Amino acid sequence: MDNKKEQEREELHRAIWAIADELRGAVDGWDFKNYVLGTMFYRYISENLCNYINEGEVAAGNSDFDYAQLSDVEAAEARESLVQEKGFFILPSDASL
Repeated sequence: MDNKKEQEREELHRAIWAIADELRGAVDGWDFKNYVLGTMFYRYISENLCNYINEGEVAAGNSDFDYAQLSDVEAAEARESLVQEKGFFILPSDASL
């Protein structure tokens, strides 16, 4: 039984790699990996910032607040303090990637 699971896992692994190779096309694997990992990291920090701000607003009693719906001009007012707290700042229009 474990052998069958292992074979299925290996087959799935091969299928995923084949799909990834097809998707990246003529792009070098290393370049593709850098692009994908960079995109994933940006999404992670974007979501991290949105969640951090939203949780703070909910704790302050503003339960309907959604950072992603805030205008960039309004959000920019908190840029300096967010950079000091989190180490980075992303505008709401850029955070919804």
